[in-house]
Amino acid sequence: MSGVSTEALRDDPDFRRYLLARAISVGGTLVSVVALPVLTYQLTGSAAWTSAVAATEALPYLLFGLFAGAFADRVNRRKLMVAADLLSAGLLASVPIAWATGTLTAPHVLVVAFLTQTMFVLFDAANFGALPALVGRERTTAAFSAVFGTTTVVEIAVPPLAALAVTMMTPAPLIALDALTYAASALLIKAIAHPLSTSDRSRPRSASDILVDVRGGLKFLWQNKIVRTLTLVGATHSALGGAWIAMQLPWADRVLGIAPSGDARLAVLLSCWAVGGLIASRLVPRLTRKFGAARLALLALPTSLGAGLLVIATSHWLLAIVAITLWSTAFTTVVINGITYRQQVTPDELQGRVNTTARMLAWGVGHPVGAALAGAVAVWTDPRVGLASVVAILAVGVVAAWCSPLRTAAAERQLQSTAS
Repeated sequence: MSGVSTEALRDDPDFRRYLLARAISVGGTLVSVVALPVLTYQLTGSAAWTSAVAATEALPYLLFGLFAGAFADRVNRRKLMVAADLLSAGLLASVPIAWATGTLTAPHVLVVAFLTQTMFVLFDAANFGALPALVGRERTTAAFSAVFGTTTVVEIAVPPLAALAVTMMTPAPLIALDALTYAASALLIKAIAHPLSTSDRSRPRSASDILVDVRGGLKFLWQNKIVRTLTLVGATHSALGGAWIAMQLPWADRVLGIAPSGDARLAVLLSCWAVGGLIASRLVPRLTRKFGAARLALLALPTSLGAGLLVIATSHWLLAIVAITLWSTAFTTVVINGITYRQQVTPDELQGRVNTTARMLAWGVGHPVGAALAGAVAVWTDPRVGLASVVAILAVGVVAAWCSPLRTAAAERQLQSTAS
C-alpha cells in the first residue's frame, strides 16, 4: 500500500507544489542561518552581538510555542502559512535594502531575526496539520517520508554552499535570496487547490479549551519520567548547541586565526557540522538496534560532552575539522535518538502537544540560554571560556541522565537482549 501511496503522491500536482515550497523555504532559511551571524559579526566584531542574534532566533519558541498550534487550528491554515511567508520575505528583504543604503545596524538584524522566527513558529504550527489535510490520513506516512527525505538533502547540501558563499561575497545579498525563497513558497502554497484545513479543524474553540489542551501536554510531559528526563536533559544539550552557534565565528577568528570573510577555510569549518549530522543520521538506526534507545542516550551524551571539550582544546584548523565533525556526529546522535525515543513512549493523541512543548523547552529555553551565557562570558574572557561555561551545563545534564530512570530502562533492555 505504501508503494501505491508514494506513486500517487508523485502524480499529485498539489503535493508537488507543497514539497517544492518546503524545499525552497528550508534552503533559503539555512542560507540565513549561516549568513546572519556572519553579517552581525562583520558589522560589530562583537561576540556579544553575534550570540544575541543566535539567542533571539530561538526566543519565539519560548514565547509562542505552547499556543501556536492551538491558534493555527482556529484559522484558515493556507491563509496563515501564506501570510507568514510573505511577512518573512518582507522582513528579510529589509536587510539587504538597509545594507545597500548604508543604514544597516546590528539592532536591525536582531529585530529581523526575532520577527522572522516568530513567523516560522506560526507557519510550522499550521504546517503540522496542513500535510494530513492535503494528502489524507492514509498517505500521511508516505508524504512525511518524502518531505523529510527532501529537506534532509537540502539541509546537507545548502550550509556548506552558503558557508562558501559568505567567504566570497558580503552576506547581505544572500539574505535577499532567502527573502525570494519565502515569496516563492507563499506563491506555491497559494496555488495548492486542495484545502489545507478540514471543516472540523476550523471550528472556533474557546480559550479554556486551548488551555486544557496545553495543560494536558504539560501534565504528561512532567509525569512520565522518561519523557521528563529526555526533555530536561535535551534542554542542557541544546544549550551547548546554542553556545556553539554563537561562538563558532569568534572562536574561529580568535583561536584558529580564520577571518570571518575572505578565508576559504571558514567554509570548510562551517560545513563540518553538516557532515557530522549526515554521519549520525546513518549511524543512529544501527546504534539503536544494537544498544536500545535508553542506553544509546546514556552513551551519546557523555560522548558529546567529551567531543565538545576536544573542540575547545583544539587550536589548529585541521585538527578542528576532525574535532567538530566528531562533535557534530555525537551531538546529532543525541538529538535524533532523543526525539524518536520520546515519540515511542508518548501516546498518539499527545504526540503534537508533547513534542511541541519539548521542542519549545529545548530550542526556546536551552538554546538562547546557552548562546547568551557563552556570549556574556566571552565578552569578559574569550570564546573558549564562553564555550566551556556551557559545557559545564551539559555535564550536569549527563549526571542527571545517569541518575534517572534511563538507567533502569537501559538495564531492562539489556536483560531482554541477554535472555533472547
